Amino acid sequence: MQYVLEHRGQPHEILPFIPYGYDERQYNSPGFNLPVGCFMRSRPGEFPEYHTSADNLDFVRPESLADSLDTLLEVFEILEGDCYCLNLKPFCEPQLGKRGLYTSFGSSQETRDFELALLWVLNYSDGGHSLLDIAQQSGKPFELIVKAAEALLRTDLLREAQPGEPAPSVFG
Repeated sequence: MQYVLEHRGQPHEILPFIPYGYDERQYNSPGFNLPVGCFMRSRPGEFPEYHTSADNLDFVRPESLADSLDTLLEVFEILEGDCYCLNLKPFCEPQLGKRGLYTSFGSSQETRDFELALLWVLNYSDGGHSLLDIAQQSGKPFELIVKAAEALLRTDLLREAQPGEPAPSVFG
């Protein structure tokens, strides 16, 4: 959620958990402690109608509802597309050109961005970094990192991994 909100370019605020004020706090009660958050446009108690019979759909603007839906769809795309990978050739930079992943002369900015995304994915695919981690570290769009990972997965350079799966080591 934080990644999506930061990249949408709209004002937002991420509040720390407090055990008061919104219904979702029950999921974070002692004994449960589920990783639950609350996505909202206004805080509980900021308008007097909150949790009263005076609260109604007149407070909901269609454009705000559509924006919230778009935001949540972006979050779901990341949740569904995020994974951990392992670089299968981690000892030096592999030949990308012979695998059809790298151009040898003049290319567009889009191609250069893709090629750089390939290198970011290869460099951080150690089983300890997810594709979202790589997007955050590189400053590249998540979609571009996924595209690069998909291209590398079609070669002998990358495979999906379990989170924290150890990468190959030169020391065995």
